[in-house]
Amino acid sequence: MQKTYILGIESSCDDTSAAVICNGKVLSNVIANQEVHSKYGGVIPELASRAHQQNIVPVVQQALEKANIRKEDLSAIAFTRGPGLMGSLLVGTSFAKSLALGLAIPLIDVNHMQAHILAHFILEEGSTIPPFPFICLTISGGHTQIVKVSDHFDMEILGETIDDAVGEAFDKSAKILGLPYPGGPLIDKHAQLGNPKAYSFTKPKVGDLDFSFSGLKTGILYFIQKKQRLNPHFIKENLNDICASIQNTIVEILMDKLKNTVSQTGIKHIAIAGGVSANSEIRKRLVTAQQHFGWTTYIPKFEYTTDNAAMIAITGYLKYLNGSYADQTISAKARLKVTE
Repeated sequence: MQKTYILGIESSCDDTSAAVICNGKVLSNVIANQEVHSKYGGVIPELASRAHQQNIVPVVQQALEKANIRKEDLSAIAFTRGPGLMGSLLVGTSFAKSLALGLAIPLIDVNHMQAHILAHFILEEGSTIPPFPFICLTISGGHTQIVKVSDHFDMEILGETIDDAVGEAFDKSAKILGLPYPGGPLIDKHAQLGNPKAYSFTKPKVGDLDFSFSGLKTGILYFIQKKQRLNPHFIKENLNDICASIQNTIVEILMDKLKNTVSQTGIKHIAIAGGVSANSEIRKRLVTAQQHFGWTTYIPKFEYTTDNAAMIAITGYLKYLNGSYADQTISAKARLKVTE
């Protein structure tokens, strides 16, 4: 079988990543994180794009070295076109276009949100690829969507957030508790030591398959302010229980929506994707759902949940097989739906 090498480049937010895939298998997946944002409590777009400019050449070089190939061996270059921060996307887009032009090989644009879902098609030992159609819950810092996937590039949004994304709800809740950015993983860590039923928060009332997290964030803020007036040490003394209760509420909201989706569509193949799918509680609940509801669940490896280039490369490989290439006039797009 002829070897097809795809270089994937991901630069949608604050991680510069490059990966090489050969016929669907990951040979390398290099990620350079940007520590510069932690002291600001969030990603600063201008600083992010500058860091991408510094990181992109060494990251691509490392990806090629780890894959043990030369740039001349590449079959095509895949890159994140959007959605994301415009300055960050421009760095990856410009680099990919130049490299593809210099090597005279195809250029493939990738939708970042589709790539999160298609990470499930990376060929790994012991992993199972979901059959079509399947439902994917895409949960990240910028997105919360329920997507029906009928084919690799045939997707339909069944439900989505009407305001904030679930990752933002985790991070803002962490900020209220005085935890550093990014706070989502820290809430998960403390939650494992706490009682998830210690405190109750009101779940938003929206459509059957839609989400809303802005009211929940406000509810958590008012709850903490009220408790601190009575006891200034409330957070410190109850941090594990508070985190467990917040996480339990958020995961219950996600699971309720998935149950509604299964009952409306009859599809019982359920996948998760995006940064928040690294959360230990949502993973645990999905495993339990297999036994309780007869679902078949597909949970990606941790390294393919956050922003990474392996998911860009696998999407590029699937588009390469279709002959779906971009030309040099293509430009980055900050806003892009999963269906585009």
